[in-house]
Amino acid sequence: MKLIEKATIEKLRGGFYTPAPIAAFILNWGINGSSDYDILEPSCGDGVFIEQIKENNHQYKTITAIEFDEIEAEKADTIRLNNKTVLKTDFHLFCNETTKQFDLVVGNPPYIRYQYFQEGQQNEAIKVFKRAELKYSKLTNAWVSFVVGSSLLLKEKGKIGFVIPAELLQVSYAQQLREFLSRFYNKINIISFEKLVFPDIQQEVVLLLCEKNGSDCHLIEHLELRDAYDLEKLDVNKLKSPTKKIDFKSNKWTYYFLEQEEIDFLEIIATKRNIPAISNYANVEVGITTGSNDYFTVPWPVVEAYDLMEYAMPMVGRSVQVNSIIFTKDDWMLNRQAKARAHLLVFPAKGKINGHDGANSYIKLGESMGINKGYKTGIRDDWFVIPSIKISDALFIRRNNLYPRLILNEAMAYTTDTMHRVFIKGGTNKNAFIASYYNSLSLAFSEIVGRSYGGGVLELMPSEAGKILLPFSVDNAGLLSTIDTMMREKKCIDDILKITNEQILKNGYEFTDKEIMLADSIWKKLSARRINRSK
Repeated sequence: MKLIEKATIEKLRGGFYTPAPIAAFILNWGINGSSDYDILEPSCGDGVFIEQIKENNHQYKTITAIEFDEIEAEKADTIRLNNKTVLKTDFHLFCNETTKQFDLVVGNPPYIRYQYFQEGQQNEAIKVFKRAELKYSKLTNAWVSFVVGSSLLLKEKGKIGFVIPAELLQVSYAQQLREFLSRFYNKINIISFEKLVFPDIQQEVVLLLCEKNGSDCHLIEHLELRDAYDLEKLDVNKLKSPTKKIDFKSNKWTYYFLEQEEIDFLEIIATKRNIPAISNYANVEVGITTGSNDYFTVPWPVVEAYDLMEYAMPMVGRSVQVNSIIFTKDDWMLNRQAKARAHLLVFPAKGKINGHDGANSYIKLGESMGINKGYKTGIRDDWFVIPSIKISDALFIRRNNLYPRLILNEAMAYTTDTMHRVFIKGGTNKNAFIASYYNSLSLAFSEIVGRSYGGGVLELMPSEAGKILLPFSVDNAGLLSTIDTMMREKKCIDDILKITNEQILKNGYEFTDKEIMLADSIWKKLSARRINRSK
């Protein structure tokens, strides 16, 4: 799983075993009283699903289990069941060579990044994608190709039931998979959990339950349970009739955490009210990539010690260094006085730095630390010369807790890749641009277009931040100082939104009180769901 830092055996194999209650539930849903199913498990591990078939005395026609790891395959093969075959092979190869089709495919596919695929596996995975008329990307994770390949092996009517990362709902590399599933299947159920199934690795997972039946309907439903043990009390018949229409234009499935009324409201707002997005008024880019923030961003004592005044530029690199929506020169000076990393070292090329003893000493220090051999620094002509040195009009916090902040960069400070740089387009009132963001609709869309992690963090990449709806009006400029003052006084965001929603949404875009309440409830529902992950 991707949040493990070192390439452990588990990471290389992608193996994190399914809790028995989850395996039992997926099988109960998938088999649901049938007795003649051909069942496939494309990555069986030590046989959790097979064991549950045996323990629960499920009837079936055949079981085919695939496992790449020889030791695990041998464990699965010791489970005594009739008409069961365990194959020690790569699933992608099996998928491309077999002529057999299945009624039900179940499992917990490996979560392996592209770089850990063996070359043969990569080539076979590419073939799977081509068969499905999908583009293969180096960002693709193994679980994606397992879901696609399993779908291709279904009979005319069939089901898949998988334990997969919640990334399915939101990450960009899974977007074409979401589109594929939306069109390939007639019924999709997603079950998520308030508590992490794999808490040790902070990986949020969902159950993906899909059925194709030959109809023209394409429906989806989301259900959230407290933990895996709540599955024992869930009636699988409740999953027979999902009610929400799949929006083939939607980039993310975060929508489906909402009720149909809320989904309809957002679609109407986005398409019929002509509300622009952040990208209409600004370009959002990643912050400066230094190659080593700990080395290139320094507190004032380091600047003094090495006499680096002419190379030390004002910078802000952490959200805790900005306590409002305007970052002023006074704010920057307070950070500097507090010995925060308030300076970015911007060195010129080697030929222009020879005579400066302090700079040369600091550069030699970096070389003694191996900074010059880093991934980013090692490809530069002069490893200590940072590229793309630009100051932006505004800053956007990349990773957030309660909500993302858009900040006016009045101090004209540089920022690293912990924040995004926002370059406001010419002719746009900067104060109005910043103030217009602070309303319930924009905050709701930040949750929809961003992605969350198991620890409750909301992350937005530049392209995602650009998609946030921004009900802009020049008249909102006067709100900036009000919002800034309230934030500095640590007023609750709800108190701020009572003021801003009235002017930005009601007066500016003629939202009704009901529509404002809907936007606010959507934001609170999605953010609360995310934040609760950290508890």
